[in-house]
Amino acid sequence: MNSAAVDAYLRRLGADQPAWPTVDALRELHLRHLLTVPFENLSIHLGEEIVLEEKRLLDKVVEARRGGFCYELNGAFGALLAALGYDVALLAARVYGDGGRLGIPYDHLALRVRTVDGGDWLADVGFGAHCHLPLAFGERGEQKDPGGTFRIVEAGPDAAGVRGGHGTVEAADLDVSRDGRPVYRLEVRPRTLGDFMAGAWWHSTSPASHFTRSPVCSRITEDGGRITLSGRRFTVTAPDGTRQEREIAADDEVLALYRERFGIALDEVPTARGAGR
Repeated sequence: MNSAAVDAYLRRLGADQPAWPTVDALRELHLRHLLTVPFENLSIHLGEEIVLEEKRLLDKVVEARRGGFCYELNGAFGALLAALGYDVALLAARVYGDGGRLGIPYDHLALRVRTVDGGDWLADVGFGAHCHLPLAFGERGEQKDPGGTFRIVEAGPDAAGVRGGHGTVEAADLDVSRDGRPVYRLEVRPRTLGDFMAGAWWHSTSPASHFTRSPVCSRITEDGGRITLSGRRFTVTAPDGTRQEREIAADDEVLALYRERFGIALDEVPTARGAGR
């Protein structure tokens, strides 16, 4: 990224350029990203191509003022952090599903970020409801966050071999949990953006992927809550977890919600994959 691209990205986030790649600056950028760039899978349901190349990701997230799912959001955010002087590694993860089963290889992309003053941090702006702030990568105790209580621990041999049925556990694998429930298993070996192409393709095309079942768009709010538009159901979740939901019938109102609450201007309402396509 050149300086003009960095400046444009920071304007998108409403953030100032940090003087140094510090922990505090990383926390601010991470939170601003979650507040301003939605987690969304709308490209899948609009027939748009998803390309895991830095320029294409920046064109979408910064220039087109869209969001994306994990490969796009963390891919773009990682590029920004690297341009700001952070040491960034792309890490692959497999998400825990029903029954404790692990998802496909390259199921999720997260970031290991090294700062000049505070060691290594797990940054993740592409998982939907997750941590609001980076997690200390080497901390094995509970980590309190506005999004919940998180832990990063070495993966046990039963998790993949018994519960998931997906083979043995690598010694360096880590399990990330939220409020006592496993979220995903993280590899610590650095990857490249191109390594995630098969995972992005599967999540964009497979009937078994939850991303192909319904359009979803979500972001946290300034008060620490969350707003989500899933199909035509609009949900407002308060910081205490209470929820208000309503169904939206009119296309104009759906498009207005995308525009006014998520900053996304669309010409048509995304239609669930396979529903009339």
